[in-house]
Amino acid sequence: MAPSWWGRDARANGVVGGGTPVVVRMENPNWCISEVAAAASEVDAPPPAAAGGGKAGRRGKNARQITWVLLLRAHRAAGRLTGAASAALSVAAAARRRVAAGRTDSDADADAAPGESAALRARSYGCIRLFLALSLLLLAVEVAAYLRGWHLEVDVGAGILAVDGLFAAAYAAWMRARLDYLAPPLQFLTNACVLLFLVQSVDRLVLCLGCFWIKLKGVRPVPPLPADKEDVEAGPDGVPMVLVQMPMCNEREVYQQSIGAVCSLDWPRSNFLVQVLDDSDDATTSALIKEEVEKWQREGVRIVYRHRVIRDGYKAGNLKSAMNCSYVKDYEFVVIFDADFQPQADFLKRTVPHFKGKDDVGLVQARWSFVNKDENLLTRLQNINLCFHFEVEQQVNGAFLNFFGFNGTAGVWRIKALEESGGWMERTTVEDMDIAVRAHLKGWKFLFLNDVECQCELPESYEAYRKQQHRWHSGPMQLFRLCFVDIIKSKIGFWKKFNLIFLFFLLRKLILPFYSFTLFCVILPMTMFVPEAELPAWVVCYIPATMSILNILPSPKSFPFIVPYLLFENTMSVTKFNAMVSGLFQLGSAYEWVVTKKSGRSSEGDLVALVEKHSKQQRVGSAPNLDALTKESKGTEEEKNKKKRKKKHNRIYRKELALSFLLLTAAARSLLSAQGVHFYFLLFQGVSFLVVGLDLIGEQVD
Repeated sequence: MAPSWWGRDARANGVVGGGTPVVVRMENPNWCISEVAAAASEVDAPPPAAAGGGKAGRRGKNARQITWVLLLRAHRAAGRLTGAASAALSVAAAARRRVAAGRTDSDADADAAPGESAALRARSYGCIRLFLALSLLLLAVEVAAYLRGWHLEVDVGAGILAVDGLFAAAYAAWMRARLDYLAPPLQFLTNACVLLFLVQSVDRLVLCLGCFWIKLKGVRPVPPLPADKEDVEAGPDGVPMVLVQMPMCNEREVYQQSIGAVCSLDWPRSNFLVQVLDDSDDATTSALIKEEVEKWQREGVRIVYRHRVIRDGYKAGNLKSAMNCSYVKDYEFVVIFDADFQPQADFLKRTVPHFKGKDDVGLVQARWSFVNKDENLLTRLQNINLCFHFEVEQQVNGAFLNFFGFNGTAGVWRIKALEESGGWMERTTVEDMDIAVRAHLKGWKFLFLNDVECQCELPESYEAYRKQQHRWHSGPMQLFRLCFVDIIKSKIGFWKKFNLIFLFFLLRKLILPFYSFTLFCVILPMTMFVPEAELPAWVVCYIPATMSILNILPSPKSFPFIVPYLLFENTMSVTKFNAMVSGLFQLGSAYEWVVTKKSGRSSEGDLVALVEKHSKQQRVGSAPNLDALTKESKGTEEEKNKKKRKKKHNRIYRKELALSFLLLTAAARSLLSAQGVHFYFLLFQGVSFLVVGLDLIGEQVD
C-alpha cells in the first residue's frame, strides 16, 4: 500500500503523530489480512513535540512495519522458490522418463517421413561422438597435468621438459603438437568465422537502421484510393476477378476454420472463386473437407473442391495443377492461403487495390500473426524470429529494393506475373522462393504490407519445428544451385544481382548457419583444448548479445526471453547447418517434403470474433459443429487402429544430446584456464543443447 494511503488513513482515524495502521495483504489465500494498529495508550499520548520520547516511539513503530514487510517478502520469496523447485522436479522427472523410454530421433524417423537422411545423420552423429570422446580424453589429461602443478601457460622448454617421467614427455609432445600444428589452422578458421560473423552483424545492423528510417518517415505502400472508397461498393462490374487457392494435405485440425474464414471474405461473391486443393491421402480427412466445401456451396459461395490422387511435386505440383484449369483465364489475381491461415474479412480490400495503376507490381505480401505465440517457450522463440523477419527483413527489402522472398501464403499474385515467370515448378522444396526469384529476374516488383496481418499457427513441438527448418534451409541452397547461372545472365542491374547472390543467398542462407554452427559449436570448444588459438570474449558475449537485442526489438514483449533466444538460435544452427549442406550438395533428404503438423490452436472462438469484428456480412452456418466433429473423430477411431498408427511420443535427439556433453566438457576445461566468459557461455549453451536434446522444449506429449 502506498505511503500516501497510510497518511490518509491516519488522518481519517484522528491519529496525529501517533500509531499508523498498516495493512499487509498476503497473496496466499491461507494467510489472513493482518492489521497493526497503535495501542490505546499510544493514541492518547501527547504529540512527539511535547513528549520527550517521540523519536524512540516512532522508531519502534517503524520497526514493526518493517518486520511485517520483511515477512511478506519472505513469504513471496518462499512461494517463488517452491514453484521453481516444483518446476525443476517436474523437468527432472520428464527427463528421467524420456531417458528410460529410450525413444530416439531415429525411431521417430522410422515412423514417418524423415527430416534428413539416415546416412547423413549417422555420419554427423559419429563425428560428434568421436569429438566428444577425444574431448573427454583431453580433459582427463589436462586435469592430471593441472594437478601436477603444470600451469597451462608454462614454457614448454623451460618447464615440462625439465620434469622426468613418461607422462611429462607425452604432455610436452602434445603441447608442441598443438602449438605447431593445431593452433595455426584453428586460429585461421577462427579468424575467418569471426570475419563472416562481423559481416553478417553489419548486414543485420543496416536492416535495423532501414527499419528505423521507415518508422521515422512513415514510409509504407499506399493504394491509389483508400480501402473504404474502393469501387467494390459500386458493384461487381469494376471489381477485379480474384481466385483464392487453399492447398492442403491431411489438415484435419484446421481445415474447417480456414475454409470458413476464406469464404467470409468481404468481396463480391460473383468476382471471386475459392479452390480447395486437397492432397490428402487419408480418405476420412478428404471426405470431411469435401463435405465442408459442399456446405459452403449451399450458402451461395463460389467454391470448388479438387483432389489429387497422386501427390506429384507436393505443394508446387498442387498449385500448378490448379492453375491449368480452363476457367483461370477469367481471373486477374490469385491469392494463396495455407491450410492454417485465417485472413480477416477485409483482406482483399486492403491488398488488391495496391495493384491499381501499377502494372509492374507482381506480388503484394501480407505479414503473419500467430494465434499460439504464447503457447510455450518454443512458440515464443519462433515469434521473435518471425517478427524480425517480417518487421525488418521483408519490410526493408520491400521498401528499398522492391524484392523479397515470397512467404508461400497470405500473398496476392498478378496471374500475368506468374505466367511470365514460368509458373510453379517442382524442382525445389521452396517453390515460393523459386517463383519470387524468377519473377524478380523478369522485372516484376513486390510490395510488403506490414499493417495487413493474416492469422496462422506456429509449430508447437520441436519435432515439427525441426523438420520445418530443415526444409526452409535446404531448399534455398537447391535453388541457388539451379538459378545462379540465370542470375548472372539476367538483364537486371549489377546491384540487384549482387543483392540476390551475396546478400539474399550466400550471407543469409549459407554463411549464417555455417558460422553459427562452426564458431559456437566447434571452434569455441576446440579453443578450450587448444588455448594457443584464441577466441576473443567480445565474439563470444558482447556482439551476440547486441545482435540478439536488435533481433528482439520488433517484439519488445519478448525481452525476458533474450537469453533463451540467443542460446536456442545457436542450438538450432546444427539442424540448419545440416540442411544447408544437404541442399547445397544434394545429399540425403534435400527433396523431402514434410507437412508441418498443426494442432488447431486457431479455435472456433477466435475465428468467430475475427469475422464479427471485421466482416459486414452475416456468417450463417459457417461455425464448426463441435459435437458432430467429436462424433466423427470417435467414428474414425477404429480406422486408425486398423492402420496401426503409432502414438506420438517425445523423443531423445542424440545429436543435440552429444553436443551438450561436448560443450559441458569444454566448459569444465575452461575452468583450468580461468576463462570466465567462455565458461558461462559454454555452460549455458551446453544446458540449452541438453534441454533440446531431451525434447523438453515445446509441446509435451506421452
